[in-house]
Amino acid sequence: MNGGLVVAILLIVSPLEYAQDKQPNAAKLKSDAQTVVSIIKGDKAKNRVYCDINNLSELIGEADEKKDNKKAEALSQQVTELERRLGPEYSALVNDLNKLDLNSPEGQEIEAMFAPLDDSCED
Repeated sequence: MNGGLVVAILLIVSPLEYAQDKQPNAAKLKSDAQTVVSIIKGDKAKNRVYCDINNLSELIGEADEKKDNKKAEALSQQVTELERRLGPEYSALVNDLNKLDLNSPEGQEIEAMFAPLDDSCED
């Protein structure tokens, strides 16, 4: 599973909040990402939900490629419901990541933090 694809799709399907023009504090985002990864890794149920979101994100990507907007929207709603089960820390992080250039070095570093979670989904 490509963590970059998952993060990119989550940013698309999550409510976009562009309240600020400036980039968020990268150090805070890194800290928040570490916290979120630790929370999910430490909870089997949340890890399963995270993997379910990954699977749905792949399906959203496929639906987008096929221009099946109805299916992509339905899958996006499922992702939104699952994201709530990961807790407020996860939701806040995703919202903050909407303001970050994921192609920046900081964005790439934060994406890499999710690799262990992505790897756990391959089991």
